[in-house]
Amino acid sequence: MVEKFNYNWINGEKVHTDQTTEVINPANGNVIGQVPSIDENKVKQSIESAHQAFKKWSKYTAEQRGDILNQWATNLLNKQDELAHIMSEEQGKPFAEAYGEIGVCAKFIKWNAEEGKRIYGEIIPPSSPQQRISVIKQPVGVCGLITPWNFPGAMIARKVAPALAAGCTVIVKPSSETPRIAIAIFDELMATNIDKGVANIITGRSSMISNTLFSDQRVRKISFTGSTAIGKTLMKQAADQVKRISLELGGNAPTIVLPDADLDNAADAIIENKFENTGQMCNGINTILVHKDIKSAMTEKIVARVQQLKVGPATEDGVQVGPLINAAAIEKVEKLVADAQDNGAQIVTGGQKSAISDFGLFYEPTVITDVKHTMAIAQEEIFGPVAPIVQFDTIDEAIEIANASQFGLAAYFFTNNVNTIYNMSENLEFGMIGVNGTQLSVPQAPFGGIKESGMGREGGHHGLDGFLELKYISLSLQD
Repeated sequence: MVEKFNYNWINGEKVHTDQTTEVINPANGNVIGQVPSIDENKVKQSIESAHQAFKKWSKYTAEQRGDILNQWATNLLNKQDELAHIMSEEQGKPFAEAYGEIGVCAKFIKWNAEEGKRIYGEIIPPSSPQQRISVIKQPVGVCGLITPWNFPGAMIARKVAPALAAGCTVIVKPSSETPRIAIAIFDELMATNIDKGVANIITGRSSMISNTLFSDQRVRKISFTGSTAIGKTLMKQAADQVKRISLELGGNAPTIVLPDADLDNAADAIIENKFENTGQMCNGINTILVHKDIKSAMTEKIVARVQQLKVGPATEDGVQVGPLINAAAIEKVEKLVADAQDNGAQIVTGGQKSAISDFGLFYEPTVITDVKHTMAIAQEEIFGPVAPIVQFDTIDEAIEIANASQFGLAAYFFTNNVNTIYNMSENLEFGMIGVNGTQLSVPQAPFGGIKESGMGREGGHHGLDGFLELKYISLSLQD
């Protein structure tokens, strides 16, 4: 086997180690490569290189930094097909989705390249004739960026691009499940004229790397996407140095379908969202709340569409649902489905592992009805291709059920009544609301949640602000 991506990037150089970690293809269990498992000294080297590079990079103009970012985006698009194959093999998502994700990477990078030119300050009216007050924005400094496995390309771009555009330097720790595509995407950044040390990527034991990043005062900001449990631990670590931190954590997104909605549009949008990335999406729909008057009709439409979904490895044409990421993921799905059945829910279609692979990480696209909102399957993030349907009687009841969750990342609803649109949008306790559609992740809008779904935003100028500090300057004029 010809080994690729068996290195890290530290201070502009490829770094190899004797200790490595195997990377597995979730579609068949085959080992597809190894990546370094670095030691603490290598982490410290990456911090030192980013710290030294910051002195120069932070002084570049926004246009200079933007030129680098735009070249990175162009490099990714030039290798879109190759990168998509790497992602599909490593993460398991269908090739069409992986191809689209590389395109999304480029969009995030290009948008931030331009938005970096709009980091504006303020002039504030003074309190005396001799005073002049201004506010400027400056880059935070060295940033540790910890990315997840479910969108291993898009999350690299969504964190690295605004950080670099703001003038920060970065150390990226990708998921151990999907490190090769992260390194491949980083290769294209290194192929630009970016200075040594501005961008570093390291792989290895997560706890050691995060502990080292958190304990070093030169690392001024941490951005993490992952589980709420780990996010809480990182918040505690950040408190020791009052280190800036942004967190995009777990979700439990409801979608609410009202009787006056276009049911075909709702069914199409729900299926597109619920089964994207095999249901492994933080802002993906977790439960489908359907009004009692349309429950039968809506269930029929959803089931008909789910039964048409093609399950298989990413290499097969037309595949829409791939494998789950690992054994723990499929065990969780099986446990939640079994618990729902034990408590009276009914499986309409699916409900078991798919027989297409002996490796056992494929799960049939599943629809479950007669689900109560108190069941575990409605309270926990499923992260799999399972659609539970919950009946409700009134709008107020639907809002109450949705808001009862400790999570608050995304919510969706379908209605053609403008009064209901405003009422529900303003009363649902979530950071993002989709109305009559389920597409939320775009470069120009703030992505993120409230409650236990995190803090801070990615995307829009709000995401760029997360990598900037405000500095207030008061000048007293001399007579």
